Amino acid sequence: MTSPVTAAPSANLPASTPAVSLRAVSKTYYRGGQAVPVLADISFDVAHGDFLALMGPSGSGKSTLLNLIAGIDRPSSGQILVDGIDIAQLSEGELAAWRGSHVGFIFQFYNLMPVLTALENVELPLMLTRLNRKQRRQHAELALSMVGLSDRLSHYPSELSGGQQQRVAIARALVTDPTLIVADEPTGDLDKASATDVLALLDQLNRELGKTIIMVTHDARAAETAHAMLHLDKGELFALESNGKTHSLKTESTTAG
Repeated sequence: MTSPVTAAPSANLPASTPAVSLRAVSKTYYRGGQAVPVLADISFDVAHGDFLALMGPSGSGKSTLLNLIAGIDRPSSGQILVDGIDIAQLSEGELAAWRGSHVGFIFQFYNLMPVLTALENVELPLMLTRLNRKQRRQHAELALSMVGLSDRLSHYPSELSGGQQQRVAIARALVTDPTLIVADEPTGDLDKASATDVLALLDQLNRELGKTIIMVTHDARAAETAHAMLHLDKGELFALESNGKTHSLKTESTTAG
């Protein structure tokens, strides 16, 4: 696997501050008054410029954990710090503003607006910024050029292949220059060739731009693109050992990378 790339941490933070730090994070949902535990006592760090793959079977809590890190959901207990900010303590308004400027999302099924062109889809996150229309277009064009789609600006999602749609989604995730990129099964809906291209692009963004990436995947081949792999099973975190076996990290803190 590729050696980790160290990117400069945000200003005013010690160099040792992790990009992401989880401490004793648990998540429980309630259905019909019955508690349904999903995650139990999760602790690990992700360094700046690292690329972490979260693996595990369906229902293991991978996507829930990713949503907690991205500020889409809140933990039942524990602490989540991103660039030193305890996001669980932010108000809903503060959290929405934080997500808009600090997190880029990549989804399995792209989540593109079918009535908007590739350029307009990528421009969407910038609508909440102070950039004017010309500046937004310039940023969106640059992001699309970075993923090799300068010739597809005016195409609608229905006019693009699955791999091209995912590249648009990656451009949309990049356009705000986020601290963190989170990807939920980004190759799960792609053929082998398109998946290979998307993984190569994520690797390039990590190596050349120093982007911190956390990717949920069930595909071992996709996970090999990352610097480190952690496994979730029944809400408990495991690390992969050199012999292919796993050991529980429930009672210890781990630095990924």
